[in-house]
Amino acid sequence: MSQEKKIASVDEIDDPGSKGLSIDLDDEKLGLFIVKKDSQISVYKNSCPHTFGPLDWMPDQFLDLDNQYIQCANHGALFEINSGLCIYGPCKNQSLKTLPFKIKNNHIYLLV
Repeated sequence: MSQEKKIASVDEIDDPGSKGLSIDLDDEKLGLFIVKKDSQISVYKNSCPHTFGPLDWMPDQFLDLDNQYIQCANHGALFEINSGLCIYGPCKNQSLKTLPFKIKNNHIYLLV
């Protein structure tokens, strides 16, 4: 049975916008980020499938300049916001790791 860990309020994320987090899970830290676009929420592990490094170049900056795609700061790869699929860059056709979550009472809960 999974547990719920409250990670953010839906209202604290701009639309479009993103928020990066680091949370403690047992004995490890998990880097993740939340993206909101057109009122849809997605939660991903903050790890590029190409370098396995974080995607953000500044805190909470995961989107490209037009807020159309998630962009890796290391090499400019572009990922679809709702699916995490890479459409441009060295990891084309690979995907970001989605993390299970639910929204309850306007809060986002990671299912761990």
